[in-house]
Amino acid sequence: MIRPGALAWLALRQIRREWRLPELRTLAASLWLAVLALGLVASLSQGVSRSLGAGAARLIGGDAGLSAAVDPPASWEAQAARLGLRSSRSASFPTMAFAGDSNVLVDVNAVDPAYPLRGSLQLAGNSAQTLASTAPAPAPGTVYLDHRALHALAARVGQTVQVGGQSLRVAGELEREPDGGSLFAMAPQAVMALADARAEGLLGPGSRASHRLLIAGPARAVQHWLDWAHAQPRPMDGRWIGPRQAQERIRAAFDRAGLFLQLTALLAALLCGIAIALSAQRYASRKRAEVAVLRAIGIPRGQLALLLGMAMAWLALPVAAIGTAMAWGLSQGIWHWLASRLGQPAEWLPPGPCLASAAMALAVLAGFTWPPLARLGRIPPAAVFRDSYRYQGGLAELAYLLPVLVALGLIWLQTRSLALAFQLGLSLGVVAAATLLITTLLLSAIRRLPTGRWVTLRLGLQQLARRRGLSLIQATALSTGLTALLLLGLVAPALLDNWRAELPADTPNWFVLNLQDDQRQEFSRHLAELGASRLSIMPLAVGKLIAINGRPVEQIAFGDAHAQERASQQLRLSWSAQLPPANRLVAGQWPPLQPATPEVSVDQTWQQWFGLKLGDRLRLQIGEASVEARVSSFRQVDWRSFRVNFFLMLDQAHATRLPHTWIASFHLPARQADRLGSLLQQQSNLSLIDINSLLDQVRQLVGQVALAVRAILLLSLLAGALVLASALAASHQERQHEAALLRTLGAPSRQLRGAAACEFAVLGLICATTSAIACVLAGQWLGRRLFRIEHVQLPWLAVIGTSLLAVAVVTLLGLTGTRKVIRTPPMQLLRHY
Repeated sequence: MIRPGALAWLALRQIRREWRLPELRTLAASLWLAVLALGLVASLSQGVSRSLGAGAARLIGGDAGLSAAVDPPASWEAQAARLGLRSSRSASFPTMAFAGDSNVLVDVNAVDPAYPLRGSLQLAGNSAQTLASTAPAPAPGTVYLDHRALHALAARVGQTVQVGGQSLRVAGELEREPDGGSLFAMAPQAVMALADARAEGLLGPGSRASHRLLIAGPARAVQHWLDWAHAQPRPMDGRWIGPRQAQERIRAAFDRAGLFLQLTALLAALLCGIAIALSAQRYASRKRAEVAVLRAIGIPRGQLALLLGMAMAWLALPVAAIGTAMAWGLSQGIWHWLASRLGQPAEWLPPGPCLASAAMALAVLAGFTWPPLARLGRIPPAAVFRDSYRYQGGLAELAYLLPVLVALGLIWLQTRSLALAFQLGLSLGVVAAATLLITTLLLSAIRRLPTGRWVTLRLGLQQLARRRGLSLIQATALSTGLTALLLLGLVAPALLDNWRAELPADTPNWFVLNLQDDQRQEFSRHLAELGASRLSIMPLAVGKLIAINGRPVEQIAFGDAHAQERASQQLRLSWSAQLPPANRLVAGQWPPLQPATPEVSVDQTWQQWFGLKLGDRLRLQIGEASVEARVSSFRQVDWRSFRVNFFLMLDQAHATRLPHTWIASFHLPARQADRLGSLLQQQSNLSLIDINSLLDQVRQLVGQVALAVRAILLLSLLAGALVLASALAASHQERQHEAALLRTLGAPSRQLRGAAACEFAVLGLICATTSAIACVLAGQWLGRRLFRIEHVQLPWLAVIGTSLLAVAVVTLLGLTGTRKVIRTPPMQLLRHY
């Protein structure tokens, strides 16, 4: 028995002695690449998430909070103070504003002096040359009004107006304020002091005010406050406010971006895993004689396994540490560069994601190296006298399921979806299985080749057949690796291009609210003069869901928290004779032009929230009218299209008499945006909403993801080269013996080179064909099922051309790697025996 300390020292000496072996260096390089790729993506993804959270906090005015029909208790604010958090109270309500003979209904946000905790209030400049500036919360006795309110009241900055029965001086024109992530502001906006609203009695019992308590501070303290607040009784109509609400507009884009980054890193890590497995297989083959000697001198199997594990640890831990440090350092540099380009404050990213990725990469190493090393422990001492010892199968062969389980676990950790992990793992498994089947059939057919003709080709094919096990391993590894490379190099950029195509240059970038029936013709004419395109005008009615199948919604316990929240809120609905763009029927029929009874088409999200089915009846309250409509169809709505979309759409025949306005969307070139002021002068009741900033965010995000995918692709190309080198080196020793034997029997070098070329060309052709078909099928599946891209277009010609190039590369690299083998002198074989 050897003591553990001596065993560890022996393992270290063993690794130092064997470091010159090419398979160990390949294994170390593969592990380093896996740590680097996974660490970079994990760290940058957290940076993007934190940046998104900070942007959301600026939108809502704080890190988190609560909105309710009553003022949240003082104990909630006191708890925030105990945790070192800042807090702010505000209340919003509709009221009338007057100036002389003019009046307008405004949506007031009454705020305390601490508001906003995040973000800023933006006031317009005094002239066209003066830029917008930040401002503190309005002082008591003052109010900020937006352009629509000032225009409707014919008022200007410095003038006194009445808001909610109180005389206030207009201290500035409101350009922008934190809005909780709400895209559409239905009424002109006003910001006043909370003390003035309370003094005038605007927030008393019976008021229509919505009260808010916002907090801000360190993330951990915010989470502690939220944990505490969730355990308290929630105030009436309480609704949590947080980053998720503010990110709903572009959440799908960020989810897609995260999936792209995660899957590219995942494929790079799996490539490294394949290289690790091949290197470990060859390393284990080299260690057979040494292990047999150790078994012959009496070292138990358990200590032998511990020795091999310690040797791998001495190799893996320093490599993982170097890869983690490089991943963290590179992610800091890339993140600071991105932050400077985005105009955001640069901050240090924590090392946690890189450390977690290193642990994941070590799990990959353990999963892919354990099966071949575990086989060494079953070598009997007698094998020291028999170099031709062959392993006997048994239950121990189940250890080869470990790499499969590790790969599936890695996919699940990256996608957080068991179904996606299974499906993607199944796709790669099908590639491996197809390659195994094709190669097995080919090797069986080789034995039936006629003798006497095509000697060089027959010799090359027979070399594949003689090394049946190694040939199957080589073909499977090369095919899986090439599939991953094609997915990364061709399919992923093509999917990014498909994503870009969903937001063309003329995507609608302006919305208009409050358009009246008699204004539509003049409005359309004015936009045509400005050069606007893709104009879409739809009716907009505001209502509330009252009952489902005759049962009041207040009495229904929905399983989804979103459903309970949505059931108590106002909803916006519309109608159309035809199915609108960006909508697709998934069940039922679109309402006919003249249905006998009211019908409604429901978005799939609503269907899931409320558990609806075809034929259910929804009672809706729209103004003074009440409508009970039958659910006639379900739609899949593409909310990423930036078009006007609705959860509910009534049939046109029964909806046209309901109280409504119109909503419009259109695209206007940036150079024409300043001319929209003339439209507001002619039709001052309109509310214009600019979503160019949102579109720019999504387009910028696509560009950043494309850069990240290219960076990971460079790492993946290196990983692919390691896979190729490992696969070709796997049969180096056997090939050397065969070359020496053939040279002894008189085979010339020219014939050996021709046979090697045929062997590698056939091997490359099998792998390229399987990989090309697999990557096209996987690309279609990834585009439709994972990234929800409706029209997936893949570069077929590029895939075919790259596959043919792969055949040539495998052949040339195979010949280059076997050049030394072919020159093996016959005496080397004789000396070996």
